[in-house]
Amino acid sequence: MDTAVLKVSNISKRIKKKQIIKDVSFDIKQGEIVGFLGPNGSGKTTMLRMIVGLSKPTSGEIEICGYSIEKDFVKAMSTVGCIIEGPDLYDYMSGYRNLEILGSMSTGVTKKDIDEAIELVGMKNRIHDKVAVYSMGMKQRIGLAQALIHKPKLLILDEPTNGLDPQGIHEFREIVKKLAREKGISVLISSHLISEVQLMCDRVSIINKGSIIRNASIEEVLSTGEVVWTVDDPKKAQAVLKNKFGIDSAIDGENLTALAKVEKLSEINKTFFDSGVEIKTVENKKRTLEDLFLSLTDKGVIA
Repeated sequence: MDTAVLKVSNISKRIKKKQIIKDVSFDIKQGEIVGFLGPNGSGKTTMLRMIVGLSKPTSGEIEICGYSIEKDFVKAMSTVGCIIEGPDLYDYMSGYRNLEILGSMSTGVTKKDIDEAIELVGMKNRIHDKVAVYSMGMKQRIGLAQALIHKPKLLILDEPTNGLDPQGIHEFREIVKKLAREKGISVLISSHLISEVQLMCDRVSIINKGSIIRNASIEEVLSTGEVVWTVDDPKKAQAVLKNKFGIDSAIDGENLTALAKVEKLSEINKTFFDSGVEIKTVENKKRTLEDLFLSLTDKGVIA
């Protein structure tokens, strides 16, 4: 799906004489989950505040579902649901009553909408209990239901798993992936848990010192471009790579490592086979998102 639900175009933000955000552009397509990462002071929170209309950019434009934040603020915001860290809930009321109160503040929210949101977040069996007895994970589910009752096209989640145990983090991740996959909801998620972003997101945008320094699919940013073959005759395989494809490689035991494009792998593997080289395993070498994040933000190097 190629429809841009969120489109950020050449956004800059200056506070007094300090440039906080510098010509930032990115988008989120329908049903896509995008991780928004950046160290403290990178401009990440400022960018999120501008997207939800809490701060005004100095220049540039933000559109949500085709509506300009500046020109059609109400229409743009009617398509957005947010969780900013922990949800604000009345502890002495039930989860259901909390949702009813919030629903009454939004135009067109019906009982059916509330019930559907409860079903989506898996709180049907405990929804009439008081919030005071809920675990942190259950409160986050109610917060997510609050963000969903008006059927948003875009979810903005800022540190949504803060305070959750590993089980709660896993459950929350699976709910968000289901919303994107089955409901076509687009998600922009900011988190310090980089491993969770890697597991949850389709793409990642990394911001540092007010600029986007990487914006690509998770698969693309994690690939090192290196391929490791385990073969029965590494020296023969090395000669095939060099003579047939002009590719240099390194041998370590039975392993042969080289920089090779993914689209070339089938041809290389067939050539090995035709040359009498037995392939035991083939692996695309990858780094973790945390490794990439630290290399980009600590050293200022674009990988």
